[in-house]
Amino acid sequence: MIPHEYIEELNRRTDIVELVGSYVQLKRKGRLYGGLCPFHSEKTPSFYVYPDTQSFYCFGCGAGGDAINFAKKINSIDYGEAVKMLAARAGMPEPQEDDKTGRMRSRILSMNKEAARFFHACLNSTVEEARQARAYWRRRGLDDKTIVRFGLGYAPNDGQALYQFLRDKGYNQQELDASGLFKRSQSGRIYCLFWKRVMTPIFDLRGNIIAFGGRVLDDSKPKYVNSPETLVYHKSETVFALQIAKKSASRRYVLCEGYMDVISMQQAGIDTAVCACGTALTPEQVRLISEYADEVILSYDSDEAGQKATLRSLELFRNSPVRVGVLQIPGAKDPDEYIKKYGAERFRALLDGVGNALDFRLKRLRDQYDLKQDAQRLEYVREAVDMLAERSNPTEQEVYAGRLAEETNISKNAIMTQLATAVKKAGSKRRREQNRARLQSGEMNQINVPYSAGGSQALGVASAEQRILAALLREPSYLKQVQSQLSPDKFVLPQQKELYQAMLTCQEQGIEISLSTLRPFVQSEETLNELSRLAAQYSDVNCTPDDLRLYLDRIAQGTPIASKAANMSNEDLERYLQSMREKKQGNLPADE
Repeated sequence: MIPHEYIEELNRRTDIVELVGSYVQLKRKGRLYGGLCPFHSEKTPSFYVYPDTQSFYCFGCGAGGDAINFAKKINSIDYGEAVKMLAARAGMPEPQEDDKTGRMRSRILSMNKEAARFFHACLNSTVEEARQARAYWRRRGLDDKTIVRFGLGYAPNDGQALYQFLRDKGYNQQELDASGLFKRSQSGRIYCLFWKRVMTPIFDLRGNIIAFGGRVLDDSKPKYVNSPETLVYHKSETVFALQIAKKSASRRYVLCEGYMDVISMQQAGIDTAVCACGTALTPEQVRLISEYADEVILSYDSDEAGQKATLRSLELFRNSPVRVGVLQIPGAKDPDEYIKKYGAERFRALLDGVGNALDFRLKRLRDQYDLKQDAQRLEYVREAVDMLAERSNPTEQEVYAGRLAEETNISKNAIMTQLATAVKKAGSKRRREQNRARLQSGEMNQINVPYSAGGSQALGVASAEQRILAALLREPSYLKQVQSQLSPDKFVLPQQKELYQAMLTCQEQGIEISLSTLRPFVQSEETLNELSRLAAQYSDVNCTPDDLRLYLDRIAQGTPIASKAANMSNEDLERYLQSMREKKQGNLPADE
């Protein structure tokens, strides 16, 4: 952990306007600076820098934070590297990590590097098993240049060989246990997790080896073995080959199912091929890919498992700013096989003609029905119309309604009429799902409730708490006044409670309050991002001590009612929402 005194000094020496201005063309807008967001494509500026809180926030994509977070995000580096970069910029000496965790992390990275060298050396040895491993990579169509580029290797049949190799390099037992490279038998014997397998190193964005994937040379089980979670490897947050793809001039990424597909594509010149680490794509991996890509093409296996994985991935990318297409692979089960059969040029042609997500979904749906039968034809139209209502814009609806009409021999006007009804239903369904999600998260229980059950007071409490947090970030001297009247357990929303508690912790430890110094005391960057959002939202609100007293009074008066509102059931909420709809339609008197 970097000492907080160092972070405070770094904050004092770093002008976020100057920093951001070296990457983004900023224009002054009163006390703020605005420009086009560097983290997503936009034509109208929604990105702002706030000198008084030394923070930034984009109202378009939600990116936000302090100077360190900006340096981290814009340069695709981790927190520690961002601190070092800003320190060099400010003329400060490099920070020194003084904790055991930092030293252990460094030792594991060093160990992984040595292990990769060991596996590569084993691959190139003269023994028979090494010859078989080299033959395996050759059968997969890989040349020597690719094998070296990806650091591919071989784990020998001797499960003790790597262990002894690393012991001889000076690594102690605690470090070896923490590496994830070894297991213990029931008798206590230590052996390598990987043995008699071809090996693929996994790199982070800076090129450090953080994990390995191993595959048997035949079809024995388990076919694949992967590194467990360690201090340096978190599979849900790791994308294989992203350290290569991010250097490409292309912003069109190809998301594959496995390491071999990626390596095969990379060898064929498609340098933006990547895949998720772990058994399935995660929201964290989607967010990471979306930082670099404008377009993502899903290139999964053509079997049923691959098609289901495509549908899952489409859902994860649904709220991402990137365009998503789906690659159909004729005559092969996966990209690796297609490239071997038909060559790289034909594969690139496939990528250029890729269909969008709607095309894929509608084709999947179409394949389920026999359109020669009237009943199935009508059911297909009904489901297709519902899909268009939920997942397309008016222009797309016009185009796809025409296609449906041609496919089914049903008039386009009839389909458009049915579609208009479905759009209304989809809107109502979407609102119900949003309400349900909020209920499950606890947010709706505490805030979005009928006024008669304390909704107005609950909203007032939440708003007052948000304004207080934004004020405390700008004027930390207010914290003593707030602390005497407001305890953390009074906060309505959990994220804001966590932020307030972090501020109190900083005060107790004599740490200056800022986005940077709060970081060690919160669970996630999303929580800090929430504070960036609040600071941006209330940037034009000058909070005086009198305003502060008003907010505290509002919380004191509204909290009991807000707590009562939190006990509302889902059914009560639904009844209330239904009554509101009926009032709007004139079916109920206004005072009922």
